[in-house]
Amino acid sequence: MKRWTHKLKSAIGRFRRDTDGIMTVEMVITLPFLFWMITTSFELYEVHRYKAARVKATYTVADMLSREMLPVDDIYVNNAKALYDTVTNDNGENQVRFSVVRYDSGPDSYSVRWSETRGDGDMSPLTNGDVAQAHAELPILQGGEQLIIVESTSTYTPIFRYPGLNKDYTVNTKVFTGIRFAAQLCWEGSSCG
Repeated sequence: MKRWTHKLKSAIGRFRRDTDGIMTVEMVITLPFLFWMITTSFELYEVHRYKAARVKATYTVADMLSREMLPVDDIYVNNAKALYDTVTNDNGENQVRFSVVRYDSGPDSYSVRWSETRGDGDMSPLTNGDVAQAHAELPILQGGEQLIIVESTSTYTPIFRYPGLNKDYTVNTKVFTGIRFAAQLCWEGSSCG
């Protein structure tokens, strides 16, 4: 029995002192974790880049509309959507809604002057019912003042799929801006009263 325990202790001691193959074992253990960390970091960076590009594009289009002094039409809005797609620069599927809302102090409600959507998605043009009592969502305006609202929605599809990062991510943006150089922003062919 002593001889057997001595042999066992001796074998365990040799195994403990032996350093052959340790680097391979460490690599097998740490490489998957390292790969997961790098790809997760890349994916999180890419989600933020994707959203930041859409926020910048939304601000750019809203600023462009806020400086417009002439009535806008389908061609103008189509080109605004094309500009949005160019600024995002990634061939994503984007939908953009362009709206002008007016505040009426008499009935203390908002009304839609015009609203247009471009791109494929679930958004539809705003209606008076959507904004009439939207005091919590819309900025405070003076009676008769108009507000430009540019909204976009896009879907980010992850490159790597891991638990917690395994489904598509919807990116929504919304920018409000006032009209800068004119009293109102009209739609071509409609009354601007």
